[in-house]
Amino acid sequence: MTEKEKCGYVAILGRPNVGKSTLLNELLKRKVSITSPKPQTTRYQILGIKTRDSIQTVYIDTPGIHDSGNRAMNRYLNRLATAVIPDVDVIVFMIEALRWHNDDDLVLEKLKSAEMNTPVILAINKIDELKDKKLLLPLIQQVQQKYAFKAIIPLSAKRAENVAMLEHEIMELLPENPHFFPDDQVTDKPEKFQMAEFIREKLIQLTEQEVPYSTAVEIEKVEHKEKITEISAIIWVERQGQKAIVIGENGERLKKIGTLARKEIERMLNQKVFLRLWVKVKERWTDDDQVLKNLGYD
Repeated sequence: MTEKEKCGYVAILGRPNVGKSTLLNELLKRKVSITSPKPQTTRYQILGIKTRDSIQTVYIDTPGIHDSGNRAMNRYLNRLATAVIPDVDVIVFMIEALRWHNDDDLVLEKLKSAEMNTPVILAINKIDELKDKKLLLPLIQQVQQKYAFKAIIPLSAKRAENVAMLEHEIMELLPENPHFFPDDQVTDKPEKFQMAEFIREKLIQLTEQEVPYSTAVEIEKVEHKEKITEISAIIWVERQGQKAIVIGENGERLKKIGTLARKEIERMLNQKVFLRLWVKVKERWTDDDQVLKNLGYD
């Protein structure tokens, strides 16, 4: 007897910097979402597709839900994250093992206000940072009073601890459906998008303070040749001072960003890459709804 196919959408929600993108990459055993220790790295809904025999799971990595303030970019990130709530089959709500945060309450409020019947799994991440796992018990007792979670799973996305347990719980909850995507597809994002994200990841990692949040990357041109792919990209910043920081003394920081990003793109394409980077200023772009749309934040 042929096993019935199961397929469904699974949203990974949580406040910034709890490890949502790291979890997605570990579930897929492939890097489709950029990561960094800095909050608000994820600016898009990233689909990661995993097909195992008759079961296809479509994960959605989302930006961190946070107290948004007044900037257009922050409002956009919150809208993007919460928009998936009514339409998915399973929700994985991620928090940190170290403490319950005010923004965790904000995420929970969004789930409660949706008045949904969608099962929610609580994933308590970063248990590798605990010296004594017994410290988890008070947190688990606390969160059990907050919401009727389908399951509570302590894990470490970074070290792949208990990730298989989480995946098993998710697959059990998926509905019977034909597969939505070809079995060999891993993400919905086009090649140019992934290139821009690899550049932005290195930019975030190599700059400090407010600079990563005032930058965007636009791929101007991609030319595939027989032995090499040539890419031209623009890094947008908001102020001349930020431009100087990104470029660095004698262009050294920009050169390092380009080198690290090129290596990531070469791994993705399995081909040599020649990457050209320019840094340009577009004032207050993070607080301009129209500019955000023009740069793909729509």
